[in-house]
Amino acid sequence: MNLDKDTAKKTAELLLKVKAIKLSPNEPFNWASGWKSPIYCDNRVTLSYPPVRLFLKEEMSKIVEQKYGKPDVIAGVATGAIAIGVLIAQELGVPFIYVRPEPKKHGRKNQIEGHLEPGQNVVVIEDLISTGKSSLNAVVALKEVGAVVKGMVAIFSYGFDVANENFEKANVDLTTLSNYSYLLQQASDTQYITEEELSTLQDWRMNPSDWKQ
Repeated sequence: MNLDKDTAKKTAELLLKVKAIKLSPNEPFNWASGWKSPIYCDNRVTLSYPPVRLFLKEEMSKIVEQKYGKPDVIAGVATGAIAIGVLIAQELGVPFIYVRPEPKKHGRKNQIEGHLEPGQNVVVIEDLISTGKSSLNAVVALKEVGAVVKGMVAIFSYGFDVANENFEKANVDLTTLSNYSYLLQQASDTQYITEEELSTLQDWRMNPSDWKQ
């Protein structure tokens, strides 16, 4: 997965600036998975800042077109990537759909919301990649109804080995605007964190599931 260095640094800078990513090495966050983490990422915060939103939309749209050409459909992964997915679909002038984590329990029991024809080329949009499981679950749902998934574009990835393995195993091409390495570099360069905090954040990245503060 090749990142554009300038884009990766700028994305990291903006995510830190609007606090879409918070770093707290001394008072870790508790993730839903039970992991203790010195970082918390909520990219939906970017939607409240028009210049940041515009930057993400333009950069992600550029990647989609350069890598895959104009797809037939853009698919956002619910719920975090619905809004940015709509913005990208609008920028490219193509239809938009979104994929739920699982089918609805009522009504038409859809997992995919919107109109999709079998055989259509789809690029999936995601806001955050951790292990990649929920993102790849969306790919499976799309393929099951006959979509041709060209690849996935996301705002940010923690860069876990398990995610790389999961995407490789699923044979899904992933590109992100930025990742954990660029984030730490940016945070260190701007003295957002101390050398000691940088070391803590690097340690967590090596073994997040068993990390102790």
